Amino acid sequence: MEPIIRTEKLNHVYSAGTPFEHAALVDVDLCAYPGEYLGIIGHTGSGKSTLIQHLNGLLKPTSGRVMVEGTDIWSSKEATRQARFRVGLVFQYPEYQLFEETVYKDISFGPKNMGLDEHEIDRRVRSAAAFVGLSDAALDASPFELSGGQKRRVAIAGVIAMEPAVLILDEPTAGLDPVGVEQILGNIRDYHRAKNATVIIVSHSMEEMARTAQRLVVVNEGRIPLQGTPTEVFSHADELEKMGLGVPRMTRVFRRLRELGADVDPSVYTVDQAKQAVLNALKRKGVV
Repeated sequence: MEPIIRTEKLNHVYSAGTPFEHAALVDVDLCAYPGEYLGIIGHTGSGKSTLIQHLNGLLKPTSGRVMVEGTDIWSSKEATRQARFRVGLVFQYPEYQLFEETVYKDISFGPKNMGLDEHEIDRRVRSAAAFVGLSDAALDASPFELSGGQKRRVAIAGVIAMEPAVLILDEPTAGLDPVGVEQILGNIRDYHRAKNATVIIVSHSMEEMARTAQRLVVVNEGRIPLQGTPTEVFSHADELEKMGLGVPRMTRVFRRLRELGADVDPSVYTVDQAKQAVLNALKRKGVV
């Protein structure tokens, strides 16, 4: 399968030629595939936010290429423009970017910029609102009258309304309570399933990524030292901890059980896997 997004030897240097020169990305080769739910993880300052801002042309590479659906997004002005519609980016704390009088107008901002007719804009606004759990009545409200979690949903709906082939979210659950976290992740999963869109989530939360992502990419000091399925990535627990990332709590528990002599799979990272690992261990002992 051809990747929907591919970077080739992507480099980005901030403040080049000054005493403050800093290489934020170094020879990054990244692929994201159609319909994939991809997690990008890394500690603060690792380069992950710089990386995703290249994927829809918000930042231009110092060197290297960014390909979207096989086209270099910097090959022409039109290619750059199309990439920004095909790849939707939701920043961290996106609710701070709301500015219109009503929720409807905020969500419709992107589709209007795409030059769509009023009927299509209306369809997209209502569809996007439904995906994030906003009622039709909420569309007439001022976004500034909403709760923090609702504002977050409005901001996400504004990007979803452009119906991007790739939806990128930078720390989409930051600052939310546990209920808000589950609601937002559920909204994103619903969109992923319904549209078969590629979803890329940036996070430093191993627990979140363990539960949601099909594949993980680890960013550290502007490079990608690890990538693969959650099982493959979390098997490198020592390396992750040296990067300041650690592993999910469930993985730590089962690694410790293994060290204490228990015959259990140490690559467990979810509750369901933990339950199955314990049952398997008990079966091997003939207890069940």
